[in-house]
Amino acid sequence: MSDDPEILAEAARALDANRAAGRRIALAESCTGGLVSAALTAIPGASDLFDCGFVTYSNAAKRELLGVPDPTLARFGAVSEETARAMALGALLRSAADVAVSITGIAGPGGGTATKPVGLVVFARALRGGETACQTLVHRFGDLGRDAVRRQATLVALRLLRP
Repeated sequence: MSDDPEILAEAARALDANRAAGRRIALAESCTGGLVSAALTAIPGASDLFDCGFVTYSNAAKRELLGVPDPTLARFGAVSEETARAMALGALLRSAADVAVSITGIAGPGGGTATKPVGLVVFARALRGGETACQTLVHRFGDLGRDAVRRQATLVALRLLRP
């Protein structure tokens, strides 16, 4: 996907917007497996703004690297607004970034349930400030196929990085 023109254009827009806002970026990725980080770092000059990316595919990694609480994972699951929020806040706290976006979802082809179907992806965006603000967003892309779900999630995450 690093040669996808739409993804590269969104990555460039995200970097330009954060450069104009004076913000550094961090990511906490699960189902995208580092695709958002790869898109940003494909753009020359990204090192001025991109602080770090956490690829936390397992629940253990979400706990250990981002500080997602065990009770959150146990009660709500890895694919939930609560976990996405904890991932974004954890990335912000464990970085020098001013904005962090998290992505967690079910890309398929398996892993879906009646309440959490394939194509469900949850995002969160956290902003450092006087009082850290965090918002979540839920997308139901549908069972488009693994690559298509991951591509759509990457695009949404890049758009969420813009102020």
